[in-house]
Amino acid sequence: MFQIIKDKIAYLFKWEILALLIVDCLLLPLALFTAVWLRLGAEWDPRINPHLWIFFSLPLWTIPLFIQLGLYRAIIKFLDDTVVYIVFIGVSASVFVLTMLIHFSNALAFPRTAIIIYWLFALVYIGGSRFMLRGVLRKIGYNANAKAVAVYGAGSAGVQLVSSLIHGFEYAPMFFIDDDEKKWHTTIRGVKVYSPAELAKVSQLYNIEQVLLAIPSVPISRRREIVQAIENCSLYVKTLPGMAAMVSGEVKFSDIKDVDIEDLLGRLPVPANQELLTKNIVNKVVLVTGAGGSIGSELTRQIANLRPQKLILLDSSEFALYTIEQELRIHYAYIKISVILASVTNAKTMEQILNKYHVNTIYHAAAYKHVPMVEANPLAGLENNVLGTYVVAQAALNAKVDSMVLISTDKAVRPTNVMGASKRLAELTLQAFADYSGHTVFNMVRFGNVLGSSGSVVPLFKRQIKVGGPITVTHPDIIRYFMTIPEAVELVIQAGNMAKGGEVFVLDMGDPVKIVDLAKKMIYLSGFTVRDFEHVDGDIEIKFTGLRPGEKLYEELLIGDNPHQTEHPRIMKANEKFIQLSELKPKLALLGDCIRSGEAEQAILLLQELVREYKPAAL
Repeated sequence: MFQIIKDKIAYLFKWEILALLIVDCLLLPLALFTAVWLRLGAEWDPRINPHLWIFFSLPLWTIPLFIQLGLYRAIIKFLDDTVVYIVFIGVSASVFVLTMLIHFSNALAFPRTAIIIYWLFALVYIGGSRFMLRGVLRKIGYNANAKAVAVYGAGSAGVQLVSSLIHGFEYAPMFFIDDDEKKWHTTIRGVKVYSPAELAKVSQLYNIEQVLLAIPSVPISRRREIVQAIENCSLYVKTLPGMAAMVSGEVKFSDIKDVDIEDLLGRLPVPANQELLTKNIVNKVVLVTGAGGSIGSELTRQIANLRPQKLILLDSSEFALYTIEQELRIHYAYIKISVILASVTNAKTMEQILNKYHVNTIYHAAAYKHVPMVEANPLAGLENNVLGTYVVAQAALNAKVDSMVLISTDKAVRPTNVMGASKRLAELTLQAFADYSGHTVFNMVRFGNVLGSSGSVVPLFKRQIKVGGPITVTHPDIIRYFMTIPEAVELVIQAGNMAKGGEVFVLDMGDPVKIVDLAKKMIYLSGFTVRDFEHVDGDIEIKFTGLRPGEKLYEELLIGDNPHQTEHPRIMKANEKFIQLSELKPKLALLGDCIRSGEAEQAILLLQELVREYKPAAL
């Protein structure tokens, strides 16, 4: 008991608390004096003078009441509305003691109705003083370098964000913007709410340069519209993390981040067909080749989440394989994982792997995908992309694997480069095996660029922006399809599981994106401006370098014009011509001879013969 009293006394001697105690000791008598003075009509009754001690004794019982109720434990800067309840209880108890004291001291000249007036004034003085001090401290607390910002979204996320920012020093929230007209020109947590149409005007009024998006649950389509509107006002956008991440505790409301281009190019997800997702994975032994790549690694994550009997990771890159293995062992410790450092071009190794682990399903993502790199090293590209696919397919056929899915690309359609032609020949190889096979279901899934992959322009542009530019774009009119990696992989799994054999599945990539527009938006989202002839004071320049060898202005997803819709709205099925395995095998053997002997020209001529749509850009 003594220790508790000692701790309370020690706490009260902190300078902030001591200051509040002194202020309350002055305000309580002042409240009673004001009440009596008003009750007497601004005149003083001399008969009250003998009872002046009552005025100055008020703190003697009221302050201990406040201490017991915890009024002095609240930090003024972080004060919330519960302080009103504490002050109400404390002042009411003080009034009760005051009434008893006046009654038993026989102070007949003391106006009894002044006690009610005192109650009101004490509430205002004690409670109001704290909220006034809170406002002053928060204003003082703002760092001189704090950025004046607007918060888009006056919902629960926006309100919590403002509360978090008020307690910090980096941002000073000046006003809300919200789509709900019922909130316009109201005040929430002391911050006024404006309509989106007023953003440009009030931003100039408050000298705002940044807008923080506090709309974690809004659809991507609406998010895109909002960012475009903010961009038109020449304001920089940052955003809150997703609501799921905040609820899980991974991030806080104060964890503001830049808006990712993925946030704007992504689409609303279509609910997955659980039967298609699980068919060839649950309780199966699954092999992913190229498991360390951008697509391969996401495949392993989603497959692990579907609880296979065993997951086998294969890659020729030691670092990439180690990285994904460590991640999976942390997040999916309950899954049996085997890692194999090998090349898909090694036929003996592939046969041994499939037989040793009794593999049921193969996702073949191993490939060289960088167009200029493969163009400069055609033999390496052909060996990995074509012969590697042939080796895996032959091993799958021999080991009676249930299913093999080839991850293909839109560059395989009417290719103008070696990489695209090699992937088309890989498709032809699987189509030939599908026609020949009686057990293994061979199929392929074709799609365009994925955001954030090793070959995507997005990480390249991010690196170029980080060093101050310039951003290099090959041609002002070049366009590409984009899809997020998780969406692409989820569709790949579902497409592969609906296969009967030999199908070329094509993913709906949405609308194409002009690369120069993508570059401009990334510059803007990074907080910079484009430097060009019209804006010579801009931050980052966009340079056009000319189409690279084998590069096309636009990509296609279909060779023929007769795609069929499948049971999934974003997966189509194409019927395309192929070469019989009996005819293809000797040609691939010849291609292998060219690769081993280093005859690049002969290999390219053979590639043109097999992939008749292949038109090298140089020709």
